[in-house]
Amino acid sequence: MDRRTLLKTALVLPLLPYALKLDAFTAARAATRVRPGSAGWPTQAQWQALSRQVGGRLSVPRSPFLSDAASRAEAVAQLTNPFYIGDQVALTQTSGYFSAWTSRPSAYALTAERAEDIAAAVTFARKHGVRLVVKGGGHSYQGTSCAADSLLVWTRKMNHVEMHDAFVPSGTAPGTRPMPAVSVGAGAMWIDAYSEVTTRGGRYVQGGGCTTVGVAGLVTGGGFGSFSKRYGTAASNLLEAEVVTADGEIRVVNAYRDPELFWAIKGGGGGCAGVVTRLTLRTHDLPDTVGAVFGEIQADSEEAYRALASETLRFYRDALCNPHWGEQIGFRGERTMAVSMVFQGLDRTAAEAVWAPFVAWVKQHPAYAFRKPLQVVAMPARHYWDADFFREHAPDVVVADAREDAPRNHVLWKGDQAQVGWYIHGYASAWMPSRFLGDGERDTLAAAICEAASRMDVGLHFNKGLFGAPPEALAASRDTATNPAVLDAFALAIIGNSGDPVYEGLPGAHVDEARAKDGAARVKAAYARLLKTIPGAGSYVSESDYFQKDWQRAFWGGNYARLAKAKRRYDPGRLFLVHHGVGSEGTDA
Repeated sequence: MDRRTLLKTALVLPLLPYALKLDAFTAARAATRVRPGSAGWPTQAQWQALSRQVGGRLSVPRSPFLSDAASRAEAVAQLTNPFYIGDQVALTQTSGYFSAWTSRPSAYALTAERAEDIAAAVTFARKHGVRLVVKGGGHSYQGTSCAADSLLVWTRKMNHVEMHDAFVPSGTAPGTRPMPAVSVGAGAMWIDAYSEVTTRGGRYVQGGGCTTVGVAGLVTGGGFGSFSKRYGTAASNLLEAEVVTADGEIRVVNAYRDPELFWAIKGGGGGCAGVVTRLTLRTHDLPDTVGAVFGEIQADSEEAYRALASETLRFYRDALCNPHWGEQIGFRGERTMAVSMVFQGLDRTAAEAVWAPFVAWVKQHPAYAFRKPLQVVAMPARHYWDADFFREHAPDVVVADAREDAPRNHVLWKGDQAQVGWYIHGYASAWMPSRFLGDGERDTLAAAICEAASRMDVGLHFNKGLFGAPPEALAASRDTATNPAVLDAFALAIIGNSGDPVYEGLPGAHVDEARAKDGAARVKAAYARLLKTIPGAGSYVSESDYFQKDWQRAFWGGNYARLAKAKRRYDPGRLFLVHHGVGSEGTDA
């Protein structure tokens, strides 16, 4: 048996017992849903009864682009405002994925305000065989936040944030040491959490980099933020959650109560094990200072470009692969490398000193030129998500929700605005094992990155790999459902291409088929080039290819069998199904 066959066998054998059980499971459960207009679809009287049960908060959602003239005009004017998009029950932040799905409103939507509302919707969907969809932030690239034939549970109104000085999970032994924490409703965005925890509370909570991402979706997907290399994943910081399971029960779960369900929602993927209604996350001491480093370097030849990539990897290994640093370095067209890094716990002078040897190396080689000089900025960490601070000191860095009634804290990073409503042509990610930072394999990876970047830009997101994190962060992240490959990964390589929004009814919206096909093909080619060097690389479930092959292994590695077991225990009828979600085999999810 050759090495490659042996490796494949080693990967497949742990999943065989689950696969054999799954055949009978899928055969018995593959056709349980009803569609609008089909036999068994609930009657109008039954929908009205559900509406009364949830206080009249059931509606038939309609896209504002297909509504009255005033609503349509407002929607067009707010097309680049993610806060407006998130406030629309009929819209999602991602408008579709080429050859896969497009955003469409559900048949009915529940604007949930409490866990009991969701329990009623879950019971109704299970009883009538109706597809159930959950939307919080609505950023899902896989289309899990929408389905035209579904009952939507919309958690946007459940956005309360509460700080705790001394939190103890339910069911713990007497004398358990309390810890600082924050409880966040499932519909809250990260800007809601950061405003309360950091700007007002002077603490840190590990969350996402994009301020409009939903808290619940990020945590259940695993959850990386700018400083994951210091604090671990968001999922690893989860202390307790309130969850509505498929039986309609409202459960408070943690490491002591329903520990397998608790483990499954820590990175097992949103919409698979239940509907999370509230999360309680550990908070940390806030560092004094955070900052960023920006710049662009261009090489004058392919050989010089590969040498630059190799030197960058060496410099990262020796100077940046530690808890202080996060975010990314991108390899782009025209042999350009773009630095967009952040740091915590260092002041500006210390950060400049870290980068000085690399800057000197670049300047010593005539093959390189700074297209944008390397700049280092720093600020008090308490102002990192402080909207008023940025309005005064750096207004060009953020974009505010400009609606008259918008909360003042609702801002997003200007660089994230391009993702509002985007239509994805192709997307892929791969975790980069730490061995490629070694002198023996660094040049090989550098060549692969540069060749991949000649097809489509490649971003190395260093905060989305935990190699270099402190032992406590690694231990906590190991106790999650996320693919264990992340523990040895120094970065997550991300490759993507997208076009303008294509919401139904949006004036002028259309899919440019030629451009979309070209973008998808170039993403695929770039990804394939990386996999040639890193065969079997895992992928981050929340940022991945809709058509990901061998997705169970790619997303969860050896954790998938345990996740599938938890799925069978808590959702034996497979009420909660999403595309490439745990237990979705044999369905049209």
